[in-house]
Amino acid sequence: MNKNLTKIIFSILISIGINMLYAQTTIAKNNGNWELLVDSNPYEIKGVTFGFNKDIDNYDTSFKDLKFLGVNTIRTWATGENTPKLLDAAHANGIKVMLGIWMRNGRPGMEDDDSFNYIENTKGKEDMFQNAIHVVDTYKNHPAVLIWGIGNEVYLNTATDEEKLAYSTLLERICSAIKQKDTEHLKTSVEAWTFGLDWWQKHVPSLDIYGLNSYGPSANLLEEELKKKGINKPYILTEFGVTGEWDIKQKRNDVIVEPNDTEKYDTILNGYNNWIKNKSKNLGVFVFHYASGNEFMAPWLFTHYENMTRPQYWAIREAFTGNKPLNTVPKVINFTLPNSKFQSETWIPVVLETKDLENDSLEVNFGYNQRTGSRKRRDQINPLHYRGDLVNGFEIQLPKEHGAIKVYVYVKDSYKNIGIGSTSIVVLDENAKNQKYLVPKVSLPFYVYKDGDNDPYTASAYMGNYKVMTVDTQHKTEVHSGKAALKIEYKQEYDWYGLGLVNHANDWGDILGGYNITGAKKLTFWAKANKKDVVATIGFGLIGKNKTFPDTAKKSYRS
Repeated sequence: MNKNLTKIIFSILISIGINMLYAQTTIAKNNGNWELLVDSNPYEIKGVTFGFNKDIDNYDTSFKDLKFLGVNTIRTWATGENTPKLLDAAHANGIKVMLGIWMRNGRPGMEDDDSFNYIENTKGKEDMFQNAIHVVDTYKNHPAVLIWGIGNEVYLNTATDEEKLAYSTLLERICSAIKQKDTEHLKTSVEAWTFGLDWWQKHVPSLDIYGLNSYGPSANLLEEELKKKGINKPYILTEFGVTGEWDIKQKRNDVIVEPNDTEKYDTILNGYNNWIKNKSKNLGVFVFHYASGNEFMAPWLFTHYENMTRPQYWAIREAFTGNKPLNTVPKVINFTLPNSKFQSETWIPVVLETKDLENDSLEVNFGYNQRTGSRKRRDQINPLHYRGDLVNGFEIQLPKEHGAIKVYVYVKDSYKNIGIGSTSIVVLDENAKNQKYLVPKVSLPFYVYKDGDNDPYTASAYMGNYKVMTVDTQHKTEVHSGKAALKIEYKQEYDWYGLGLVNHANDWGDILGGYNITGAKKLTFWAKANKKDVVATIGFGLIGKNKTFPDTAKKSYRS
């Protein structure tokens, strides 16, 4: 055979193989109903938002578990170094991905304390554009990719119409460029409720699908909102679950009353069947949030709390498959505290009634949360001292706090299910009352930096001649202890440079942040330079008294 002919045939085979790797995603209208099609086959998104991005070693376990729940698609908010492995694991388990492309918030939002000016920051906008194109170029041929999800609640978290218009212009530029580069996948952008509809309709025509985050019964109203505005495009419910704290008016002791576990289960099950899948413009749903945690949002919306399964987990399975739980979550029927104010450290009685259908042995403990102060403090759930048992009753000891606190009871069974109930009470403490800055307490030793992953402070305060400085927060080559080190490289022989680790990221004292490190006696660190005669000043405390939220202590060491 002719060698050139062999090469041609080989290249054709390779080309065919590559083209078959990824699925073509389109939308079509059938008898008045919008449909999502994958390779011309109808595809209903039965999805969850995915919160185990960093748990690489357990990707396969997570995706097998999602298949058990009937999930066929996950949603991410952005890409990162783990994305290739995430996509590979998803594809190996037959799960598609709505792959997120992150767009910065114009002002501090629900979960992101970034602040970006879409009118003035030309370089930042170009960086976002180039990142979006890079993401598409990198992953457009991966068979797990279903849809591009560009941005999340940016309109909600942008202050002025002028800035929203500037963001819309950038979003259209990105969508138009993606349309040229990738004809096989659709594009959506995500917004809270309907805040993006007018802007998208007028300024972002290249969007194929609208992504709408909505919780509780309001999800049932989305299609009508689109009809009112004359929008002839489909939508995906990109976040869904029980009604969130931001929409609830009922309070006890000035603390918003959280829906109980039954309401959390029923909202997902009934909401999917009655508010979502029967809508003509709806292409599917992502239930928020397949994740585990131990902070404020976890009992309310997560599928797991400290790696134990919640009612939301089993509700997703019944909604998507029709199958009942293999083992039911213990139910907190009644959880009540005395309707009075008490001094801190007082022991008070608890009224607790629980039920477990399988009569499993149950373990009970308690925690509390403050709804005032910095975001980290409002997120933090702390353990409570308690005594007693299910037969004789329980007492809890009130913490050294002042004001209303939210109190949780945790009821765990032997199947690794956990039921959670909550209520509130007012605590009195003169010392806590006089605390000026309400920030979260920490356990000692407290690591300011540890391996550069999920650290409490962010290495984002660049100082001096920072334009010739580079920072690697996860340097792996020369590490004193742990898995990584913080490396600062300066590419000049004169002038000075500095790096501050701050909380919140990019904040210089305008947002309440930081931690209560009462009891700490010393700061310990290791430092190494690659040459002699380096003069370094290392310390804590950076923000001066001229700022709204200054550092409360300062100390530096010069070597």
